[in-house]
Amino acid sequence: MTWLVLKVLLVGVSFLGCFYPLVDFYFGGETRGQKPNFVIILADDMGWGDLGANWAAAKDTANLDKMAAEGMRFVDFHAAASTCSPSRASLLTGRLGLRNGVTHNFAVTSVGGLPLNETTLAEVLRQAGYITGMIGKWHLGHHSSYHPNFRGFDYYFGIPYSHDMGCTDTPGYNHPPCPACPQGERPARSADRDCYTDVALPLYENLSIVEQPVNLSSLAQSTSRRPFLLYVGLAHMHVPLTGTQLSGDPQGRTPYAAGLREMDSLVAQIKDKVDCTAKENTFLWFIGDNGPWAQKCELAGSVGPFAGSWQVRQGGSSAKQTTWEGGHRVPAVAYWPGRVPVNVTSTALLSVLDVFPTVVALAGASLPRGRRFDGLDASEVLFGGSQTGHEVLFHPNSGAAGEYGALQTVRLERYKAFFITGGAKACDGSVGPEQHHEPPLIFNLEDDVAEAVPLERGGAEYERVLPRVREALASVLQDVAHDNISRVDYTRDPSVTPCCNPQRTACRCQTTPQTHVSTSGNVRH
Repeated sequence: MTWLVLKVLLVGVSFLGCFYPLVDFYFGGETRGQKPNFVIILADDMGWGDLGANWAAAKDTANLDKMAAEGMRFVDFHAAASTCSPSRASLLTGRLGLRNGVTHNFAVTSVGGLPLNETTLAEVLRQAGYITGMIGKWHLGHHSSYHPNFRGFDYYFGIPYSHDMGCTDTPGYNHPPCPACPQGERPARSADRDCYTDVALPLYENLSIVEQPVNLSSLAQSTSRRPFLLYVGLAHMHVPLTGTQLSGDPQGRTPYAAGLREMDSLVAQIKDKVDCTAKENTFLWFIGDNGPWAQKCELAGSVGPFAGSWQVRQGGSSAKQTTWEGGHRVPAVAYWPGRVPVNVTSTALLSVLDVFPTVVALAGASLPRGRRFDGLDASEVLFGGSQTGHEVLFHPNSGAAGEYGALQTVRLERYKAFFITGGAKACDGSVGPEQHHEPPLIFNLEDDVAEAVPLERGGAEYERVLPRVREALASVLQDVAHDNISRVDYTRDPSVTPCCNPQRTACRCQTTPQTHVSTSGNVRH
């Protein structure tokens, strides 16, 4: 009888308390005819040009480059949004923020999260017989029923939001710099809104906070005879960046380059475990959640064809939050020996939105009824049978100028139209001017991928494209208006802040994990 033991060994790696998995897979018997396993790795704030296979000047991702040579690399792959929570919500639902309700980030004190009437990828696969695990950054609500264990994940080990949203004892490189957690009885207040010093960053195992501030050295094990979904939300390359990984680096790399190498090594460890025991039946998909943060301007960060234009256009502002290519075009690599063809570069226009319908299809499951999806099943592209992805993609506002979630930018084949630009935070803390464009700016990305010179308004090419852009935008807005959309509770309440010991400064505590996943996949205490 075919059997599977999924053992997740969680190892602390001195990256501001962030954690990453070594995943051991043990198979017995034949895997032929079995449902595939899925490992989805989501990198945080990694630029398109940070992947060496995408940009020759980048030299810090040797393992990912090797995986790309052994699988498929996507060069026109896009985040569903340009900030953390909306991008993750779209990955797990296959729906834009206008539909699933998540249009901007959740806070430490957020009462709500990803709406409970939205069905997650983990819930669909668990209904199809899968055991599901999530490791890393969640950022879709941590209070009450919004916790990962109530959103389809049998096992969870991670931090509830970004690792710059709680103090630690090793704050690392950031801009502006944030102090460490206070050690005494008096909390250290910071006037800078980007710093969190009152509450330490918590580490959860299932429903329990096991450390606060996080300092990892833990082991968890899950055993099952069922296929699995493992979703890994890396904290790399989000700021702050720790300096500890530089200590053994004789070449004196920047914190950003050292962080890339550390992330690359962690991905390699996961891939190596798949290769040793389960590679013919495991689909591994590495993707980015959105473009890089402004702080990287201070840290010699992201490179590539999009790293210059958006800085000039936004007065030096962050690619993150914007709908310029640097904000949402992300690295993506697919690996599945025997299924995904080797050393293929795909130019298909794809998105994080496509993860949900693609994995559901490959698992032989069914999409939830009563709602519409923005992602597509990319199986034919993955298996080399097609280079056709989306004809149209819509890039929502995620915190720059305009209304949260509004579809202000339209990608139509090789063309891209902007109705609003500006409003993003610059490296010096200033905010770029908000600019409305009616008629819109339109770029031909085939000729101008850096978005440097828009098409001439009134020119033949512009006039040919403009009606199609307007028609596409009007069509999706009409579709959303008739869809089953969700509303998010973005209210805040300090009482929902994760805190395992409110009697101690910064909520310091360290407990023994009390929960685990049984062979049936149920969380037990």
